[in-house]
Amino acid sequence: MTPNEFLAKLYKYEIKIRKAVTSQMRGNFHSIFKGSGLEFSDLRQYQYGDDVRLIDWNTSAKGHGTYVKIFKEEKEQSVFFVIDVSASQDVGRSDRSKLDTTKEICGVLALSAIKEASHVGLLCFSDQKEKYIKPANTLKHGYQTILELFKLKTESTGTNLKKMILFTLDVLKRRSLVILVSDFIDTGYEENLKALARKHDLIVIHLFDQRETNLPRLGIIPVYDTETRKTIWVNASSSWFRNRMKILFDKNSQQVEQVCKQHRANYLAIDASEDYVPKLIKLFKVRK
Repeated sequence: MTPNEFLAKLYKYEIKIRKAVTSQMRGNFHSIFKGSGLEFSDLRQYQYGDDVRLIDWNTSAKGHGTYVKIFKEEKEQSVFFVIDVSASQDVGRSDRSKLDTTKEICGVLALSAIKEASHVGLLCFSDQKEKYIKPANTLKHGYQTILELFKLKTESTGTNLKKMILFTLDVLKRRSLVILVSDFIDTGYEENLKALARKHDLIVIHLFDQRETNLPRLGIIPVYDTETRKTIWVNASSSWFRNRMKILFDKNSQQVEQVCKQHRANYLAIDASEDYVPKLIKLFKVRK
């Protein structure tokens, strides 16, 4: 697929989603990309009836009166994509891996954000930063971000969700809309994920492939681990092995979804081989 073909596909899906959302509900796409929260603007002296929680104690302690903070609604939203591009994302059909689906989903959402004049940024990660683009809101920047995602070639095969979520927390100083896309085949990231959900408006998209949990019954077969680059032999016909794979996947999915529910983040599970457009439409409607 060429860059132009990739963009044409994104345009088609984005228009389809936009029409579905705006035809069935009042408002438009802007409602899911609009500014969230409040931004500090100025100080003024305390007046009777002011909320004491707004008092700036550091300024008031200087002895020149009691001051409260004034906030203004954030008008510009930063949309920051945090994308897992580790080797485990290469699983899937020969013509459509999890990573292919990931790139399309993020491209469609980025295209939508660009049209709403949002700042768009990107972090692609394995166990290191594979690509980092600081948020900006020009059309040129937005399209360049999408094309950088399309042509990305990773250097490392590992995964380190904990480290990359921490990097995101460090670089995003203001509350932003963070869209995290991963297969979550990793451990030790849970506390950082909770911190990300508390600090930012978070959408989690959990990408998976049925081959990871529903292997064909082919007997004893070699399985190549793309991250460790080692081949192991497994009995794909074993009920014990198949059940264990299913239990591990379900446990991982439930854990991620539970964190999202507890911290009011959106959770969306998508099979890489399915038509993801209806699920994105549902996501937009939920957020409206």
